[in-house]
Amino acid sequence: MNTVDNTYGLAIHPLRHALYAELHSRPFQVLPSPARISYLAVMVNPDQKHREFEHFRTLYEHFKGTPPEHDSVCFEVQFGDFKIRRDKHLEFTSYMITCEQVDATLGFFDQNALSCLPMDWLAHLPGKVIAAFHVAVEDARTIPEPDLALVKSHFEGMRLVGSRPQNGDAQVWTSFQLHSDGCGRFLIYNKSMSDSQLGRMVQRVVEIETYRLMALLALPTARQYNAELVIMDEKLARTTGNLADPGEASDAQTLLSELIKMAAWVEAARAKTSFRFSASRAYHELVLKRLNELKEDEVSGHLTVTEFMTRRLTPAVRTCNTTNEHLENLSMRIDRVSDMMRTQVEMSIQSQNQQLLTSMDRRSKIQLAMQHTVEGLSVAAISYYSVGLLKFLIEAVYDKGVSFDKSLVIGLSVPLVVGGVWLATRKIHKRFLQLAKAKDEKNT
Repeated sequence: MNTVDNTYGLAIHPLRHALYAELHSRPFQVLPSPARISYLAVMVNPDQKHREFEHFRTLYEHFKGTPPEHDSVCFEVQFGDFKIRRDKHLEFTSYMITCEQVDATLGFFDQNALSCLPMDWLAHLPGKVIAAFHVAVEDARTIPEPDLALVKSHFEGMRLVGSRPQNGDAQVWTSFQLHSDGCGRFLIYNKSMSDSQLGRMVQRVVEIETYRLMALLALPTARQYNAELVIMDEKLARTTGNLADPGEASDAQTLLSELIKMAAWVEAARAKTSFRFSASRAYHELVLKRLNELKEDEVSGHLTVTEFMTRRLTPAVRTCNTTNEHLENLSMRIDRVSDMMRTQVEMSIQSQNQQLLTSMDRRSKIQLAMQHTVEGLSVAAISYYSVGLLKFLIEAVYDKGVSFDKSLVIGLSVPLVVGGVWLATRKIHKRFLQLAKAKDEKNT
């Protein structure tokens, strides 16, 4: 129902305010440099979502805050020296913890924002963590950038991937690997970006890492089904070969049973994988979009984030897409073979029906011939008894004194009786045929 809520008295659509608010539901953060950021992405199922929100509310109670009454897509709250931002997504909930009080005497990752949260609270967090990493933000305008060897030491000697995003206004280093604390690491040097620009860039980096992990969730499933699809292809090829080879003795019931089993397996596989593969494509598209927004410049001797993702992530997503297409193609091929099987069965039934009709036609002709024979015998039998009765009548008249040739009269009566019986039989037969014909016409 429309409402009136404006200076001009206009009728307002009930969803208008919600539509305006949707575009501002996930604002970019404003991040100073230096800062320490920790990020968690926790996958939660529908049953865990309410418990996860209630668990988040206990964090307010721990830090003497007022917990929210209702859940929302985004919460951002300051607890003393750090702030935490919680975002709800379709499959996961993310937590970004930001600490602006940086101890310059510690290493880049010796101090992290995750340590600001109670360990007991983290241990009882509902769901499964899919992404966990630390981001160290330094201001290159106040401290010089360390040399490559020192940067590598902060990543425990792992091979680095680096670039200069935003057309060189920042420097990003990462390894895209898990470190000794079970988390990933990103090192960002802010050269000339404002706090708002830095917040947007950090958000893109965080989303790239999260979405690439979510996109890769489908890869183990794709690898599992790829091996099984090869077996199903071979089974379908054998079944098709049995149908195509006229010399191959094939049991229609057995072939149909095999097709039903294959179709059931494919549909079950599609039901299990359809959402995961579709989500993988969607996450991959988001990764590519965020990479394009980074506007990277190359660091000599190192892969950029975009190059690394293109070489590693894109082939994995293509594998998932290929597996999904393989399942779709296998389903269509099974449908085509089923159609051929159905056609073959229908042709077999038609052939059997034709043979049955031929047999029935032959039996009807035999029955008609027997009917004519019986009719002839019936005429003879009726005529015989009729002549016998007539003979008694003639003898009775002769005994009363009427003079005539008794034998001649009896002899002359035989053809007359036979002819009369035959005419009466034919008339009755025609009458029955007319009644049957009228009944058939009425039914049609």
